[in-house]
Amino acid sequence: MTETIETMKVALAKEKPIFGICLGNQMLGLAAGAKTEKMKYGHRGVNQPVEDLETRHCIVTTQNHGYVVCEDSLPEGFKVWFKNLNDGSVEGIKHITKPIFAVQFHPEACGGPEDAQYLFDDFIKTL
Repeated sequence: MTETIETMKVALAKEKPIFGICLGNQMLGLAAGAKTEKMKYGHRGVNQPVEDLETRHCIVTTQNHGYVVCEDSLPEGFKVWFKNLNDGSVEGIKHITKPIFAVQFHPEACGGPEDAQYLFDDFIKTL
């Protein structure tokens, strides 16, 4: 995992577009200098509601994770993008000015809701 974080640090330094998914959200956070912590129960299933803090829209997501990026440890230049509506945990982060973002849930999942499919369009626009 350390090698992955180091690779992501190189990508961050080159300001390449990044879209992290699930563990990619945690890796981006760690590479940027944030911390992660183990959740008491984690998030599992195809019905986890999250809020996009920019648009104030709620989307239903598929999730399977037991760790979370610690909001108070996000470095300067990064902000919380999505929050879980059940427990308030961080579900996505993004850089304030660069095309670098990540979500803890699975927007590519087809086992349930497809509310988050637009995130791939947003990423493609940054390329």
